[in-house]
Amino acid sequence: MLTFPILKTGSAVQYPFKATQTGATDVLQFLAGDEQRYLTTPGPLRTWVIRLDLLDEAELGNIEAFFIAASGSFETFAFIDPASGVAYPNCFISQDALQEKFTGELNTGMTMVIQEGRA
Repeated sequence: MLTFPILKTGSAVQYPFKATQTGATDVLQFLAGDEQRYLTTPGPLRTWVIRLDLLDEAELGNIEAFFIAASGSFETFAFIDPASGVAYPNCFISQDALQEKFTGELNTGMTMVIQEGRA
């Protein structure tokens, strides 16, 4: 099982990062106008938007190697939620290419969206 790489700071992300939970719901509307809402999935799924700035060559190389090993968005991997420390084993990257930006020596950055999938 792949695991998302850890930066030299000991964390998988840099702060600030954005984490959300979503759940799919359905709505039944009755003739009287009342509505009933219910979940169509067993529970919420998490999404993390991670912005990585000021990466050095080693950190960038680790993330690129991980991206290749995960085949972009194809393979699932374990991701440790930086806020709670809980490991989520069925995560995937939601993009098929890395969007890297080089602004100088030891100044490489990227934004990555990681989503939790169903087992």
